[in-house]
Amino acid sequence: GNVGNNWSFHVPKEVTGEVGKSTTLSCLFSHPQKTHSGPLTAIWRIDHPYNGTVVFKCMSNNSNDLCKPTINRMNKFQLIGNPHSNNLSISIGNLTWDDGNKYYCRVELSSDRHDKYETRTGTQLHLAAPPRIINITIGFDQFRGYHAICIAEGEPAPSLHWTDPLNTNQEIRLTRPLMKHQTAMELHYLTQDGKYTCGATNSHGRVEASVYLFKFKSGNGNDIGPGLLLAGLAFKLLMLLVLLCSAAWYRNGEYQYYCSFCRRAQESTYENYEPKGH
Repeated sequence: GNVGNNWSFHVPKEVTGEVGKSTTLSCLFSHPQKTHSGPLTAIWRIDHPYNGTVVFKCMSNNSNDLCKPTINRMNKFQLIGNPHSNNLSISIGNLTWDDGNKYYCRVELSSDRHDKYETRTGTQLHLAAPPRIINITIGFDQFRGYHAICIAEGEPAPSLHWTDPLNTNQEIRLTRPLMKHQTAMELHYLTQDGKYTCGATNSHGRVEASVYLFKFKSGNGNDIGPGLLLAGLAFKLLMLLVLLCSAAWYRNGEYQYYCSFCRRAQESTYENYEPKGH
């Protein structure tokens, strides 16, 4: 829109870019001098016009001189327009969630305040992302039994659903939002061995990931997975005790034992060799 005395900026109201890719923010301007071959400064800022954080700034001495960046946040901005041709357009590479913001372009033709102009409306950068499953696991605890957890991200935040080994859609047990672009779904009390598949869908696509459950079964069909886990733990503790009791070090010409029953065994050996009277 018009900014003042024959000055104008032409910028899009909003732009959508995809996470991980690059996007372009265009900014064209006109000014009273029509052409300008002297020094100029091009600036892009975020959040607010006039006093927002500067993310890109470049300076050029004349129309034959490239605009040299003096500020380039995260080194991801690139000037693709020619400021001397009234074009301040930039590209932003490797978009992340943090880049979603409102951007304002500004040009300074000289130190005179009448030669400095900035767009007040700005361009809102929206981010889009196809769904991506970032974690899928199966666990066991006393509260949820065998359970599966699926975490996915995308923009819009994807909807999730589970399919069990019998290829039936499972009832949703627990769904919760995580960070702004992430969501998680848990499936509790899994009883069927086999493949559990998590599907994540949003307006940009669909993706699937699978995890497998195979429980240990005893002869009568009981689930002995947790029992085996505890038995294994108990065995490791027992072995640790045996190792501790076997440990010894040499002190004052004698072996000293850690375990009291080891010491008792030693003392009883001495008793066997006591002289029988005098």
